[in-house]
Amino acid sequence: MIIVLKPNTLQEEIDKLSIFVKGKGVEVCPIVGTEVCVLGLVGDTSKIDCSQLEANRNVARVMHVAEPFKKANKIFHPEPTVIDVCGQKIGGDKLAIIAGPCSVESEEQICEIADEVKQLGAHFLRGGAFKPRTSPYAFQGLKYDGLELLMEARQRTGLPIVSEIMSTNDLDIFEREVDIIQVGARNMQNFDLLKQLGKTSKPILLKRGLSATVEEWLMSAEYIMSGGNEQIILCERGIRTFESYTRNTLDLSAIPAIKELSHLPVVVDPSHATGKYWMVEPLAKAAIAVGADGLLIEVHNDPANALCDGQQSIKPKLFGDIMEKLRPIASVVGREL
Repeated sequence: MIIVLKPNTLQEEIDKLSIFVKGKGVEVCPIVGTEVCVLGLVGDTSKIDCSQLEANRNVARVMHVAEPFKKANKIFHPEPTVIDVCGQKIGGDKLAIIAGPCSVESEEQICEIADEVKQLGAHFLRGGAFKPRTSPYAFQGLKYDGLELLMEARQRTGLPIVSEIMSTNDLDIFEREVDIIQVGARNMQNFDLLKQLGKTSKPILLKRGLSATVEEWLMSAEYIMSGGNEQIILCERGIRTFESYTRNTLDLSAIPAIKELSHLPVVVDPSHATGKYWMVEPLAKAAIAVGADGLLIEVHNDPANALCDGQQSIKPKLFGDIMEKLRPIASVVGREL
C-alpha cells in the first residue's frame, strides 16, 4: 500500500501519520521528492482502513500495490540501488565484472587466474569452494581449504571475492571472510537460508532458480530484505526450457523486466546460461546492450583439465578480448567498464 501525500505537507504532519500507521503493525518507508512525499507501507496492510487514511487532510490518495514484493519494488524505492563492495560499485553507470573459475582447485590455479583477470579489467574474483553438483560423484569443491585459497588470492590482488554458500552452518565464516555471498540457483528458494542471510551485513548475489519466474525470484530477494539486509544483487543465469542444445536458456528479457519492477541491480552469467564457452562473448554483449549492471564470467587457465564446468569456461586471453569488445557497447548504452 502507498500513501501519496499532498504537496508541501509539513514534516510534523508526515511524522504524525507515520506513527499512526506504524501503530497498525506495518513498516513505513518514506519516499521524499522535491514537492511530494510518498509513504510506502510494508507488511500486513489488511487491518488498515483506507477510508480512514483518505480522511486525513494531508493525504492525496491511497494506492494498493499489486505485486507481493514490497522492499524490492521500484515503487517503494524509485532510485536504482548501487551497492558498494570494498570500494567497487554494482549498479549505477559503471559495469561490474566478476570473473574467475567455477571452482577453486589449487593455490597456483586461483592465484594465477586472479592476477590475470585483474590485469584484464575484472573488478571481483569469483570462485567456488563449496560446489552443489547434480551428481554426488562429481567434484564437490575444496570447501574450507578453498575459502582459504580465495582469501589468499584476494590478499595478493586486492580483488573482493565472491563465493557460494550452501549451508546455514557456514554463515559465520562467510560473513567474516567473503565479500559477496552467492546464493546458487538450487538454493534460490531455500527459505531458511534466505532468512538467515537477511540477518547478515554482507551483499548477497542471488541467482535465479532453474525454473523460477521473475516474481518468484524477486520474492526470494524479499525474504532476505525483510530480515534487514537490503544489499541484494540479482543474477540471471539461464532457466530450464525444452531446448537441449544449450545447458540453459538465457532469459535476456528478464533484465528490462527487473529494471521495470525493481530497484535492485542485476547481472548476467553467460557461462552457466549456455554451458558453451564460445557463446559467452555474444551473450555478454547482448546482456550489456539490454541493460545489465554487470557480468559473471567463468575464466580458467586450463579449461580442458578443469575439475568443474571446463566446457563453459574461457581462457584469460579470450576474457581480455571480450572486455575490449564490450567497451564500445557499454558506451552506446551510457555505461563504462
